[in-house]
Amino acid sequence: MNAESIAGILGAIVASIVLVVAIAYGPIGQFGKPAPKPAAVQQPSQMAPAAPAPRGPVIREVPN
Repeated sequence: MNAESIAGILGAIVASIVLVVAIAYGPIGQFGKPAPKPAAVQQPSQMAPAAPAPRGPVIREVPN
């Protein structure tokens, strides 16, 4: 074994350790993190329903 092959093996070991640490502590979506709590939605008290929106004219036949 020469120095270049030993350096390559040690480089691969260091690179794999760095990759494992990056995956463990890096931001990868929701993996390993608790889900955010949804905000409490308050429903309005019994309000009267709004009037329906006015509708436009209905065109039944279109001349050519």
